[in-house]
Amino acid sequence: MELRHLRYFVMVAEERHFTRAAARLNMQQPPLSQQIRALEAELGFDLFKRHPKGVDLTAGGQVFLQEAQDILAHVKEGSLKASRAAHGIEGQLSVGFTSSAATHPLIPRIIRAYRERFPGVSVLLKEGSAQQLTEETVDGSVDVGIVRAPVGRHQSIEFHRLLNEEMLLTLPVGHPLLARHGEGDEAPVIPLTDLADERFILVRRPGAPGMYANLITACQRAGFEPKVAFEVERMLTNVSLVAAGEGVSIVPASMKDVHKESVVYCHIGGSRPRLHAPVTLVCRSFNQLPPLANFIELSRQLSGRSYSKRHQRLKTGC
Repeated sequence: MELRHLRYFVMVAEERHFTRAAARLNMQQPPLSQQIRALEAELGFDLFKRHPKGVDLTAGGQVFLQEAQDILAHVKEGSLKASRAAHGIEGQLSVGFTSSAATHPLIPRIIRAYRERFPGVSVLLKEGSAQQLTEETVDGSVDVGIVRAPVGRHQSIEFHRLLNEEMLLTLPVGHPLLARHGEGDEAPVIPLTDLADERFILVRRPGAPGMYANLITACQRAGFEPKVAFEVERMLTNVSLVAAGEGVSIVPASMKDVHKESVVYCHIGGSRPRLHAPVTLVCRSFNQLPPLANFIELSRQLSGRSYSKRHQRLKTGC
């Protein structure tokens, strides 16, 4: 028994006439009659009572009609669900993010736009460090991580850089450097060389290895080894400690409104390399389900970076 047999039977039952049913099915009447006879033979009972004006359902046919209609309805519903899943319209997506990446206005914009465009996809959000999210992407417990700089190199993951933004120096209000370099200016420029005697508050190397390493390199090229007073888990903690007068730090420009009553954000002059904070997606490079592919494509669109698997995807770094 095949689905087409059920469709033939339901059509004849609705029309109560083989010729009219054949016309609706775009087939000849004799083959339709043969298919119904074959179905009755397989079932072991007659489905129709034939008479000169057409056909009527037998008692068995009446029961079988309801079952056939239910089966066809379930198949149609299942096909629709499968199609929606295949196109990423339904499903689930687990999105991890670091606190510093989430402060950039692009990230809530992406998540909101994704929810609006794909309301049938359940979006699960979680916060973590860049290293943690990368590891969870590798083991599949997170579908995509939104981090700053890429962490680690693994053959099963890929990175999509969405943007770069300037890193700013954070000083507590009233810091002596502000008096020397334009206190009261909206964003004074502080030469990196002037930070040789400052105590730095940085995110731990495993959490932000790329930005940490770039700062160390820039300081060394400026002629000094930075004095690291604290290493913390989150960049938001950096700013809180700076506000408390425990040292200085550097953070992405999108964080410039955090503790702005207690902290002054400054441009950094003379840095080699220039200190930037990327926003990067990390995800597995294989078996990407449609909800993830849609999220990557939408993220690149909203960040102004067109999506191309061949040219834009970065397998081992950015």
